[in-house]
Amino acid sequence: MKGSYIWLISFVFLTVSVQCYGGRKYDPLRELIKARRAKRSSSVNYVSEDATSSAEYSPVYVQNQYGLKEVDKILSLPGQPQVNFSQYSGYVTVDPIAGRALFYYFTESEDSSTKPLVLWLNGGPGCSSLGAGAMTELGPFRVNPDGKTLWLNKNAWNNEANVVFLESPAGVGFSYSNRSSDYITGDKQTAADAYTFVVNWLERFPEYKTRDFYITGESYAGHYVPQLADLILKNNKITNQTVINLKGIAIGNALINDEDWWNGQYDYLWTHALISDETHNGIVKNCNFSSPDISEACDNYAGEADDAVEDIYFYDIYAPLCSSSSNAPSISTFDPCSGDYAYTYLNTPEVQKALHAHVNGTWESCNFEVHANWQDWQTTLLPTIEELMASGIRVWIYSGDTDRAVPVTTTSYSLTKIGAPITTPWYPWYSQGEVGGYAVGYQNLTFVTVRGSGHFVPSYQPERALVLFTSFLAGKLPPTEN
Repeated sequence: MKGSYIWLISFVFLTVSVQCYGGRKYDPLRELIKARRAKRSSSVNYVSEDATSSAEYSPVYVQNQYGLKEVDKILSLPGQPQVNFSQYSGYVTVDPIAGRALFYYFTESEDSSTKPLVLWLNGGPGCSSLGAGAMTELGPFRVNPDGKTLWLNKNAWNNEANVVFLESPAGVGFSYSNRSSDYITGDKQTAADAYTFVVNWLERFPEYKTRDFYITGESYAGHYVPQLADLILKNNKITNQTVINLKGIAIGNALINDEDWWNGQYDYLWTHALISDETHNGIVKNCNFSSPDISEACDNYAGEADDAVEDIYFYDIYAPLCSSSSNAPSISTFDPCSGDYAYTYLNTPEVQKALHAHVNGTWESCNFEVHANWQDWQTTLLPTIEELMASGIRVWIYSGDTDRAVPVTTTSYSLTKIGAPITTPWYPWYSQGEVGGYAVGYQNLTFVTVRGSGHFVPSYQPERALVLFTSFLAGKLPPTEN
């Protein structure tokens, strides 16, 4: 039969997925891509053109930000250790008519005046940069199992930069709109709102207006980051509003090309001895992932592959599941239930008050409604990435090599399509006396793998992630020796 029965059924029941996103039971990225295949032959939502392009610039809404920085300052988070840097959080209005406002958490570096400004975006789409990026990955604090206290992350990225975590789009985390239709959104509106956020945020924190600015993120932020960067560069040329000093982007385990994702994930499962030769051969023979339709045979073989890895953590093939009955060893020290701890912490009234957050009901790490109603997407971001490479800004792509959500093979296939000349051949880089991963320098692009890391690189390999991040900011390839 034609269509994609397996993928469509998986999408319908996405809220009962058996996998986890940072400890919570939800696989947003996988379910979105499955749904795409079910929709491709009959939907007008797919866009091949640049989702951020426009014929001319329209001035964005800019609010008077006077005094709001002081209001947003966090005196102290409940249960946090003592620190010597400032924190802020609050809302930036991006559409006053709709009442649409995005929530941010900002952690400065101890020597904030000498450090660049970095925006971090988690993907999903529909998942929180606060609950994931800030509280379980690269933020200054991690949540203890009690869900009440925090411990200091010595490998936090605010060691090297001033970092803004943005919950985007509206409906994600603490971000909201007074117009329910805003929760039916997609790539284009998300990029536009993120741009409006940055312009207004810089008005609130004017000392950062001329600071070097970088955009980073992971997973579906493989869409968010290049699209926002592209919009910034285009608007910088034609706006008389704030010119944003964008210097580079870095995206990790990033969804940037749908066809490569499908081919790369099944090749990855096969090369890591997770599916049989027969299943892989069946997929290779019967599946054409460049087509909007697939055959019944392809459905069946893909279903066999999915069934074979059903009980393996989607975001790290060697990590234990978040389960009270699991005592399995892991190649990293990351607690797979960390997302649950963050969920408990961020749903504590005292924490929400300290963060200046407003919530009706329960804060969630991912918003099912936003995810399920995603309206427009690009099946490939490769042309946008190539434009960014040509612009002269720094472009880094990195991959944790034990991730099956967006495996390293997927990214390798996409880099082959870009076809940039190699300037520094593939080599091992080092951290703490061991190989931290491998790197290759292309003309106007850097690709780095992180050894022993799953989808959330700063969670699984925090020391190696910090070395990677420091190298990115410095514009230097990761070190060849300690």
